[in-house]
Amino acid sequence: MDICTTKDPNPCRVIGVLDDGVGSLSATALAYLRTADVVIGGSRTLALLDAEIPARAKKRDLTGQLKTVPEWVRSAREAHQSCVVLATGDPLCHGIAPYLAQHVCLEALDILPNLSTLQIACARVGLAWQDARIVSVHGKDAGEWVRGSRPEHGLYALAQALRSQHRLLVLTSPANSPDRIARTLLAEGLGDDFHMAVAENLLQADERVYAQLSPQQAAHMRFADLNVVLLWRAQAPAEPVRFGLADSSFAQRQPEKGLITKQEVRAVSLARLQLRANSVVWDIGAGSGSVGLEAARLCPLGHVYAIEKNEADHAIAQSNHAAFGVSNYSLQHGKAPDGLDQWPDPDAVFIGGSGGELSELIDRVLRRLREGGCLVMNFVTLENLATATAALQAAGVPWDVLQLQASRSKPILHMHRMAAENPVWIVCAQRSAMPEPGVPND
Repeated sequence: MDICTTKDPNPCRVIGVLDDGVGSLSATALAYLRTADVVIGGSRTLALLDAEIPARAKKRDLTGQLKTVPEWVRSAREAHQSCVVLATGDPLCHGIAPYLAQHVCLEALDILPNLSTLQIACARVGLAWQDARIVSVHGKDAGEWVRGSRPEHGLYALAQALRSQHRLLVLTSPANSPDRIARTLLAEGLGDDFHMAVAENLLQADERVYAQLSPQQAAHMRFADLNVVLLWRAQAPAEPVRFGLADSSFAQRQPEKGLITKQEVRAVSLARLQLRANSVVWDIGAGSGSVGLEAARLCPLGHVYAIEKNEADHAIAQSNHAAFGVSNYSLQHGKAPDGLDQWPDPDAVFIGGSGGELSELIDRVLRRLREGGCLVMNFVTLENLATATAALQAAGVPWDVLQLQASRSKPILHMHRMAAENPVWIVCAQRSAMPEPGVPND
């Protein structure tokens, strides 16, 4: 953003416009428009206000040319021309004003906001919005939402917000439409958790407001292209335990030989991963999914990428995901390291199992792990422990090993005895700054 020390005497006026056209403009905004030398706006907005734009004014259609708008504004100001940019609603609410402030100069803008369409929609249904979360899905068409979709999906931010927010105001697009949003709720198992309202063609002659729909109803309806969606919870959500769940909380293979990281080992392993709210986590050899799913709850702004090669365990991890109430977890069926190239670089990696290529896997992980990131591995055999520590030693990264053996009480007649669990070795390493090739590490 350019830095200006004084208010510009000839600022670019950024004027919020609604779909009732002239009726939505203040006398001041209308006067700026009627005396403008350059008017920039989308094709629909320019057409809506065409009668108020001076015949001598140069009209610029920004549709599909957003990156060119700052240059148009700079050129007008350098020529000492009065410039108006027509925006929708409040230009500072998912509008063009922040973009212009970054690429021109905040002090060179005079922003005249209007009501947001979201605000009008809330007024239509009587929904208080001071504590609502605004989410925009006005991006490219990413297709229908499927549980486990990755962060690049156009509905990802919405799916995440559904888990943590009580009220949501959603800016839609013709592709990411209300019916698709409703199907997203159903895919995440939230069909009974939210009420839904759709306001379409606001302030136009064919305005229509569906004040209260169920996601099940809306999923099969069609709506006008111009609309906004309101979502509010039917009841307060339960607050789940984030850390230290009992083993019985997870579906797992029976009898007890199933692949699950036991509670005590899981707690220590998650602690050693040094997770943050926005961590990107890899879970390799997911088993039942217990470590990755708890990590997903601990990283609400991050994402967990998990892989499991055993078909039965993959199905169990999928069922645990469905029951766990997280939308920041993606599970794939496969054998690492296959598929890891498509994952973003991690902040933390947990290896709960490998298919025999442990040294290669450790090497790949260390190459991808972000600086300061942590690698945690669990082993129950001496052979895998030896392989892992040798690989870490060869890589020259700091590492340590913790042997953990827990005992749990079990009833015996009218008393209790202690039954030991199998010992587990927890191997931990942290990636520090790596030297450039050919540069000695002092």
